[in-house]
Amino acid sequence: MNSWRKRRKASGFSLLELVIVIVIMGIVAAVAIPRMSRGSAGAADAALSGNLSVLRNAIDMYAGEHNGTYPAVGTIANQLTLYSSSAGATNATKSSTYLYGPYLRKVPKLPVGAKKGQVGIAAATGDTVGWIYTAASGTIKSNTTDAEKDSSDVAYNTY
Repeated sequence: MNSWRKRRKASGFSLLELVIVIVIMGIVAAVAIPRMSRGSAGAADAALSGNLSVLRNAIDMYAGEHNGTYPAVGTIANQLTLYSSSAGATNATKSSTYLYGPYLRKVPKLPVGAKKGQVGIAAATGDTVGWIYTAASGTIKSNTTDAEKDSSDVAYNTY
């Protein structure tokens, strides 16, 4: 009887205990992995919303300091990232003529879609363009197709 107690104390986990632990770990993994993969997609969606907000605020600030005139399509990147005159001309250094801005440090990259990583701003779609800008209204949107959508089935180009 004494030898049985010594042997019982020295034993490890039973096979049943190990199987239960493995099943529990499998259940936790089955719940956690899909949530983590959706999290990265949600992060890209949030980055797009944030980048659009930053761009729209910069465009509005430019218009506010330039008598309601929005940046021109061909020079919007410079007009938002450099110092500008009241007429919209740009310069890298601030002076008595170039006293407005800059409104952005740099144009943010497009975080989603087939053109992910592009920073260009233009009036029409293109391979090196991340953002589509309409100077007449000061609106900007992502250079994505109607088929490129977020996890809620909302097209990125409607953000």
